[in-house]
Amino acid sequence: MLRCWILLGFSFLFMHLHATGNISKYINLKYSSLSFIAIFVFLFFMLVQLYLTMRDGKDDEELNDICGCGIDHSQDGKSWKEKLSYPIFIFPIITALFLPIATLDSNIVAAKGFNFEVYNDHDPYSTHQFLEPDTSIFYGQEGFEELMEEAMGQFGSKDKLILNDPDFLLGMETIYKNPGYFIGKTIGFKGFTYIDKETDQVFLFRFGMIHCVADSGVFGMLLELPKGEEFFNDEWLEVEGTMDSIYYQPFKKTIPILKVNKLNKIEEPKDPYVYRVY
Repeated sequence: MLRCWILLGFSFLFMHLHATGNISKYINLKYSSLSFIAIFVFLFFMLVQLYLTMRDGKDDEELNDICGCGIDHSQDGKSWKEKLSYPIFIFPIITALFLPIATLDSNIVAAKGFNFEVYNDHDPYSTHQFLEPDTSIFYGQEGFEELMEEAMGQFGSKDKLILNDPDFLLGMETIYKNPGYFIGKTIGFKGFTYIDKETDQVFLFRFGMIHCVADSGVFGMLLELPKGEEFFNDEWLEVEGTMDSIYYQPFKKTIPILKVNKLNKIEEPKDPYVYRVY
């Protein structure tokens, strides 16, 4: 019977995440239909398990009546390993339902260290991305080149490129893959501030999901702010400026920098994350 409750718990968990909108904290919303279907899949398996449990219960009663040995045969076949597996399944249900969902912010960046794997040559296959979105690992070489060609047609023809939430990740990826083409152009986007303690320079970031939270990363750009402007971590800004490039010593790389000429403080969006749109 415990299996039935576990399956029912997973079904209720997915239903709860969809009802509250918190499913967006875990997966790219493009795949939300799959998680919605999972509600009914778990319910179906729960009903199947309930039927099997009731049938096995009757079989055990008949076996006990025939045997008459005084031993409860309903416990036969249940090893300690099987019983130990139950808490493993119960744990994610309890934590997801009763613990608050933390929004990813600058504390996550600081906790991981200001260390961008995309610039570490020793770890080219890291799926945890920072600063620069990179979806090339999900495509073949030819497919990725076609994608970037289409993206350049979408973003490269604009002298003023304002990245809204739906095109943020693709736009950033296009800029980082073709930085020379965007130098001198006006670029605008919004995000939260992160101050690098080593250099006191300000980055503007968005946490983004390519498929799910497992491959999420923090993406954005280094800012050159007007004189006299100072910020703390996690202040939300909407900025516009002219893109240039700079050799950033901590990375030992040349990276884009946005020379900001227009900025506004804004409230944190209802959904602070951005998602890769396919």
